[in-house]
Amino acid sequence: MTVLLDRPTATPAAPSRATGTRTAVRDPFIDLLRVFGMALIVFQHWTIPVLTYDGGRLTTGNALSTPGVWVVTWISQVMPLVFFAGGAANAISFARVDKGAQRWLAARLRRLAWPLLPLAAVWIPLPHVLLTLGVPEQPLETGARLTGQLLWFLAVYLIAVTATPYALRLHERYGLRVPAALAAGAVLTDVVRFSAGLEALGYLNVVFVWLAVHQLGFFYAEGRLRRPWALAIGGYGVAALLVAYGPYPGSMIGLPGAEVSNMAPPTLAMLAVGIGQIGLVTLLRPWLLRLRTGRLLAWASPRIMTVYLWHMPALFAVTGVVVVLLGIDTPRPGSAFWLAGWPIWFGLLCLVMWPLLKGFHRFETPPALPYGKGGRGGTLASVVLIGGGVLTLTVGGFAPGGGPFLAVLALLGGLLLTVPRTRA
Repeated sequence: MTVLLDRPTATPAAPSRATGTRTAVRDPFIDLLRVFGMALIVFQHWTIPVLTYDGGRLTTGNALSTPGVWVVTWISQVMPLVFFAGGAANAISFARVDKGAQRWLAARLRRLAWPLLPLAAVWIPLPHVLLTLGVPEQPLETGARLTGQLLWFLAVYLIAVTATPYALRLHERYGLRVPAALAAGAVLTDVVRFSAGLEALGYLNVVFVWLAVHQLGFFYAEGRLRRPWALAIGGYGVAALLVAYGPYPGSMIGLPGAEVSNMAPPTLAMLAVGIGQIGLVTLLRPWLLRLRTGRLLAWASPRIMTVYLWHMPALFAVTGVVVVLLGIDTPRPGSAFWLAGWPIWFGLLCLVMWPLLKGFHRFETPPALPYGKGGRGGTLASVVLIGGGVLTLTVGGFAPGGGPFLAVLALLGGLLLTVPRTRA
């Protein structure tokens, strides 16, 4: 962690608010991390499920549970990079704000919550309609719940976004001591959790781990993330020691039957791997920027949220037809049948995903409204309502019941509170 120094480097990003400088230039490296991270998330979600259907019950497994394959997750588990890129993007965008943190936060809340409305509009009635058409209840409930559980990222990212104005102030005043304190909190949480057997305590690391890597994004935004090779070696080295001698599993993705997950809740091992990943991608940054990705980033960046929200419904649609209706179970991972059938499986998923992307990506941009002065109390209430709605969907999904309706009402209430009110 001592490789984060105060002297700026040539990183082309926005300086902090303390400098008073504004910039409208996007950082292609951050855009690349966001798009690459989302592509890898989708690729894994579409590739690793091992699905069987028997006696009206859909059983889900994980291809990464194959012995020895867990090492892949030290690269493929990209959530730390997503939060790191989010931290840099939030610092850059906040540096351009001229009318206060409340306006910035309200705009961010709208961008997070607005795309959830069409997802809810489809998924709240869909299980009821499909049940009346004779679709088996258990597979349908599995898909409805997992679609909501995927929103955990938005719930945590909402915490990071809400904390950004205050975290930036701490960053300007204390610098490296802020992520160091968050890392210390992760250490203490895991020590108490594993020594006292208090599993629920581990969820404190939702804040400590993800905000720590989010905070490192501020250093990148200022050009102060130096010696990435030391971050890579140090992060991965500590992770290896923790896995070898600690209570942590090797996989950075939760696996069926595992007693401990590094992901839910996140652990110190996840934080160490995240630091290693940040060092690795920053080390590769000069080569990554040489790639001709401009047109790809320009097309993909405005569609990231749509891909994230709708790629699992695409998976469930293909699973419903291939596995449930036709009775074709996915082959054993790595087998000849699995390798031969994977291009067909992936092609079907892309075929289903394309119209979803075409139809729903327009909801990534909230309606344009005249800006006015937003109060701190209203913004705080909006955070609570939107956060409560997202958390409700994360826990219960879109399974039939009153939970999804209450969640949507909370989202709508939170969005209404972010509507700017013009003042005479």
